[in-house]
Amino acid sequence: MRRLVLVASVVLAVGGVAMGQTISGSWNTDILIDPEAADIPTFLDFETGLTVTYEIAEWAFTSFTQLDDTGWIDQTFSAGGVLGAYSFGSTADFDPAGAFEIWEVTAGVTIGGMTFDSAFTLAEQDVTLILGGTGSTGQVEVDIQVTFGGDDNDVCDLIWGGLDITIEFGFCCAEVTATIEFDCDGFEYASFAVNDIAIPNLPWLSIDAEVRFQTESKTLTLSPDFDFDSDYCIDVYVAVENDGNLDFDDIYIDGIGLTCEFGTITFTGVSFWGEHATKPADLGDYWEMYKIESDEDMCCGPFSFEIAVFFDETSSNLADIALFTAEMEIEIGEPFTFSTGLEIDVTTGVTEWSIGFKITW
Repeated sequence: MRRLVLVASVVLAVGGVAMGQTISGSWNTDILIDPEAADIPTFLDFETGLTVTYEIAEWAFTSFTQLDDTGWIDQTFSAGGVLGAYSFGSTADFDPAGAFEIWEVTAGVTIGGMTFDSAFTLAEQDVTLILGGTGSTGQVEVDIQVTFGGDDNDVCDLIWGGLDITIEFGFCCAEVTATIEFDCDGFEYASFAVNDIAIPNLPWLSIDAEVRFQTESKTLTLSPDFDFDSDYCIDVYVAVENDGNLDFDDIYIDGIGLTCEFGTITFTGVSFWGEHATKPADLGDYWEMYKIESDEDMCCGPFSFEIAVFFDETSSNLADIALFTAEMEIEIGEPFTFSTGLEIDVTTGVTEWSIGFKITW
């Protein structure tokens, strides 16, 4: 079934404290009001950017999302870290209209005073590979660069066929296998799979889940695993036939949810596709939501924020993302509390913006 999502951005940005994982980020907003504008669309000039970084061991994964008063205008993912003596960096940029734009990868290593580096770029079927080396003996300095491809012929260079990347990492209470695939045309998909998800009070049933992101869709696939070999005093011989859907007899699995706390940050992910269970109120008219929120004391007083992304059944935007919402509240001194809220439809732009304050005495 065709689904949607991004915040690969939000998902990749959250981990477990007990596993050495942290989350950080920033939310910046610029608002320009023109009192002399002739109508409301030109009265408000608005732009906001959300950066979320997920760190684990010596690696950092970052998502940057930019929106303005017309909607969603940019999405970038990046990763960087070290493996032994080698350092790696990667950046992928997407057009929110549902297109892949460019992927860049860098790698380097220093051996015996000599530094070797490489840079790989894939954009619109054009591949460029640069290999370099620099070093110095004190009297002699050497700098070498060799370039392959990059001829802009709209065909893949270097007999380029594609690349598959598989990464395993801990996320909350689960072990996740991430797979990313590129071909001659660019980005194909990124998938995140978790196996053996336990079902409360049903020890004989577990679920394997895979979320697959493509530029114009997101797919969530759940596969049941049955184990009737548990050691009970009475043998029960049971067989279950299914066609891959988690829908059999009078048992319905209509959704799946996850909540993790990392210090003062809470991550929530909810997917709901069924008709029998009660749909979580936070989802509204959408089938899936990812949210990060926090509530903590700062120098000026209590501070809280909440940022969420929602996914539609079908959409013309990247990964079927449909809606962004954000709320912030801070108590400035004991009598004064300032709050603001924002809702942005990725197709039509800003649909709601609120500013409020409260004074108590």
